[in-house]
Amino acid sequence: MIHDDFPQMKLLREGSQPAFEELYNRYSGKLYHFILKITGGNTWQAEELVQRTFVKIWENRLQIDPQKSFLSYICTIAKNMSLNEWEHQAVEFIYQEYFLQNENMTECSTDKTVDVNFLEKIVDQLAEKLPPARKQIFIMSKRKGYSAKEIAKELNLAPTTVQSQLTKALEFMRKHLAKYYYGV
Repeated sequence: MIHDDFPQMKLLREGSQPAFEELYNRYSGKLYHFILKITGGNTWQAEELVQRTFVKIWENRLQIDPQKSFLSYICTIAKNMSLNEWEHQAVEFIYQEYFLQNENMTECSTDKTVDVNFLEKIVDQLAEKLPPARKQIFIMSKRKGYSAKEIAKELNLAPTTVQSQLTKALEFMRKHLAKYYYGV
Protein backbone atom coordinates (compact mmCIF):
# COMPACT_ATOMS: atom_id res chain seq x y z
CA MET A 1 0.00 0.00 0.00
CA ILE A 2 1.42 3.39 -0.99
CA HIS A 3 0.99 6.15 1.56
CA ASP A 4 0.91 9.86 0.94
CA ASP A 5 3.58 11.01 3.39
CA PHE A 6 3.40 14.71 2.54
CA PRO A 7 1.13 15.68 5.48
CA GLN A 8 3.18 13.71 8.03
CA MET A 9 6.48 15.00 6.65
CA LYS A 10 5.20 18.57 6.75
CA LEU A 11 4.06 18.12 10.36
CA LEU A 12 7.38 16.46 11.23
CA ARG A 13 9.23 19.54 9.93
CA GLU A 14 7.11 21.57 12.34
CA GLY A 15 8.16 19.33 15.26
CA SER A 16 5.15 17.02 15.54
CA GLN A 17 6.00 13.93 17.58
CA PRO A 18 2.83 12.07 16.51
CA ALA A 19 3.82 12.59 12.84
CA PHE A 20 7.32 11.33 13.63
CA GLU A 21 5.91 8.27 15.40
CA GLU A 22 3.55 7.54 12.50
CA LEU A 23 6.44 7.70 9.99
CA TYR A 24 8.59 5.57 12.30
CA ASN A 25 5.87 2.94 12.63
CA ARG A 26 5.24 2.99 8.89
CA TYR A 27 8.88 2.72 7.75
CA SER A 28 11.08 1.29 10.51
CA GLY A 29 10.36 -2.30 9.41
CA LYS A 30 11.11 -1.56 5.76
CA LEU A 31 14.29 0.26 6.74
CA TYR A 32 15.32 -2.65 8.97
CA HIS A 33 15.00 -5.11 6.07
CA PHE A 34 16.88 -2.75 3.73
CA ILE A 35 19.74 -2.48 6.23
CA LEU A 36 19.76 -6.25 6.75
CA LYS A 37 20.41 -6.62 3.02
CA ILE A 38 23.28 -4.11 2.92
CA THR A 39 24.90 -5.45 6.10
CA GLY A 40 24.74 -9.08 5.08
CA GLY A 41 22.13 -10.04 7.66
CA ASN A 42 23.67 -8.36 10.71
CA THR A 43 20.57 -7.97 12.90
CA TRP A 44 22.33 -6.01 15.64
CA GLN A 45 23.70 -3.49 13.16
CA ALA A 46 20.32 -3.24 11.42
CA GLU A 47 18.54 -2.47 14.70
CA GLU A 48 21.21 0.06 15.64
CA LEU A 49 21.12 1.81 12.27
CA VAL A 50 17.31 2.03 12.27
CA GLN A 51 17.43 3.80 15.63
CA ARG A 52 20.31 6.09 14.62
CA THR A 53 18.59 6.94 11.33
CA PHE A 54 15.39 8.00 13.03
CA VAL A 55 17.29 9.98 15.66
CA LYS A 56 19.02 11.79 12.80
CA ILE A 57 15.64 12.36 11.11
CA TRP A 58 14.33 13.99 14.27
CA GLU A 59 17.46 16.09 14.78
CA ASN A 60 17.44 17.28 11.14
CA ARG A 61 13.69 17.46 10.63
CA LEU A 62 13.88 21.04 9.34
CA GLN A 63 15.86 19.81 6.32
CA ILE A 64 13.21 17.30 5.25
CA ASP A 65 11.66 17.99 1.85
CA PRO A 66 8.03 16.83 2.05
CA GLN A 67 7.92 16.69 -1.76
CA LYS A 68 10.43 13.82 -1.86
CA SER A 69 10.10 10.16 -0.94
CA PHE A 70 10.53 9.60 2.79
CA LEU A 71 11.56 5.98 2.27
CA SER A 72 14.30 6.96 -0.19
CA TYR A 73 15.46 9.65 2.22
CA ILE A 74 15.81 7.31 5.22
CA CYS A 75 17.41 4.56 3.11
CA THR A 76 20.04 7.04 1.88
CA ILE A 77 20.77 8.16 5.43
CA ALA A 78 21.07 4.56 6.63
CA LYS A 79 23.28 3.57 3.69
CA ASN A 80 25.62 6.52 4.35
CA MET A 81 25.77 5.68 8.05
CA SER A 82 26.56 2.08 7.16
CA LEU A 83 29.36 3.14 4.80
CA ASN A 84 30.79 5.48 7.41
CA GLU A 85 30.65 2.69 9.97
CA TRP A 86 32.40 0.33 7.56
CA GLU A 87 35.17 2.87 6.94
CA HIS A 88 35.56 3.42 10.67
CA GLN A 89 35.76 -0.33 11.22
CA ALA A 90 38.44 -0.62 8.52
CA VAL A 91 40.65 1.94 10.24
CA GLU A 92 39.93 0.33 13.61
CA PHE A 93 40.89 -3.06 12.15
CA ILE A 94 44.22 -1.63 11.00
CA TYR A 95 44.83 -0.28 14.50
CA GLN A 96 43.94 -3.62 16.10
CA GLU A 97 46.11 -5.58 13.70
CA TYR A 98 48.99 -3.24 14.40
CA PHE A 99 48.61 -3.82 18.13
CA LEU A 100 48.34 -7.59 17.74
CA GLN A 101 51.54 -7.68 15.71
CA ASN A 102 53.45 -5.45 18.12
CA GLU A 103 51.99 -6.56 21.45
CA ASN A 104 54.42 -8.14 23.92
CA MET A 105 53.49 -11.19 25.95
CA THR A 106 52.90 -9.00 28.99
CA GLU A 107 49.93 -6.70 29.05
CA CYS A 108 50.73 -3.19 30.17
CA SER A 109 48.25 -0.35 29.90
CA THR A 110 51.08 2.20 29.77
CA ASP A 111 52.52 0.43 26.73
CA LYS A 112 49.10 0.41 25.07
CA THR A 113 48.69 4.12 25.75
CA VAL A 114 52.09 4.75 24.19
CA ASP A 115 51.12 2.58 21.19
CA VAL A 116 47.82 4.45 20.73
CA ASN A 117 49.59 7.79 20.98
CA PHE A 118 52.26 6.60 18.54
CA LEU A 119 49.66 5.40 16.06
CA GLU A 120 47.62 8.59 16.36
CA LYS A 121 50.75 10.64 15.66
CA ILE A 122 51.47 8.52 12.58
CA VAL A 123 47.90 8.97 11.31
CA ASP A 124 48.15 12.74 11.95
CA GLN A 125 51.48 12.89 10.09
CA LEU A 126 50.03 10.92 7.19
CA ALA A 127 46.97 13.18 7.09
CA GLU A 128 49.32 16.13 6.59
CA LYS A 129 50.58 14.48 3.39
CA LEU A 130 47.10 14.29 1.86
CA PRO A 131 46.03 16.91 -0.70
CA PRO A 132 44.35 19.82 1.16
CA ALA A 133 40.75 19.02 0.17
CA ARG A 134 41.17 15.28 0.87
CA LYS A 135 42.83 16.08 4.21
CA GLN A 136 39.92 18.32 5.19
CA ILE A 137 37.39 15.62 4.29
CA PHE A 138 39.39 12.94 6.14
CA ILE A 139 39.66 15.07 9.30
CA MET A 140 35.96 15.96 9.22
CA SER A 141 35.09 12.28 8.89
CA LYS A 142 37.57 10.57 11.19
CA ARG A 143 38.32 13.19 13.81
CA LYS A 144 35.06 15.13 13.96
CA GLY A 145 32.70 12.23 13.14
CA TYR A 146 30.84 13.90 10.27
CA SER A 147 28.97 11.66 7.85
CA ALA A 148 29.73 11.83 4.14
CA LYS A 149 26.44 13.62 3.58
CA GLU A 150 27.19 16.18 6.29
CA ILE A 151 30.63 16.82 4.82
CA ALA A 152 29.15 17.17 1.33
CA LYS A 153 26.66 19.73 2.58
CA GLU A 154 29.25 21.63 4.63
CA LEU A 155 31.77 21.80 1.76
CA ASN A 156 29.16 22.13 -1.00
CA LEU A 157 30.32 18.94 -2.73
CA ALA A 158 28.52 15.96 -4.19
CA PRO A 159 28.25 13.07 -1.69
CA THR A 160 29.91 10.79 -4.26
CA THR A 161 32.90 13.16 -4.39
CA VAL A 162 33.20 13.05 -0.61
CA GLN A 163 32.92 9.25 -0.62
CA SER A 164 35.58 8.99 -3.34
CA GLN A 165 37.94 11.28 -1.43
CA LEU A 166 37.43 9.30 1.79
CA THR A 167 38.15 6.06 -0.04
CA LYS A 168 41.35 7.49 -1.50
CA ALA A 169 42.41 8.84 1.91
CA LEU A 170 41.83 5.44 3.54
CA GLU A 171 43.77 3.67 0.78
CA PHE A 172 46.64 6.09 1.36
CA MET A 173 46.49 5.49 5.12
CA ARG A 174 46.42 1.70 4.73
CA LYS A 175 49.35 1.76 2.31
CA HIS A 176 51.50 3.92 4.56
CA LEU A 177 50.44 2.26 7.82
CA ALA A 178 51.53 -1.03 6.29
CA LYS A 179 55.11 0.25 6.51
CA TYR A 180 54.78 0.37 10.29
CA TYR A 181 52.63 -2.73 10.49
CA TYR A 182 54.50 -5.06 8.16
CA GLY A 183 57.86 -3.29 8.14
CA VAL A 184 57.52 -2.81 4.36
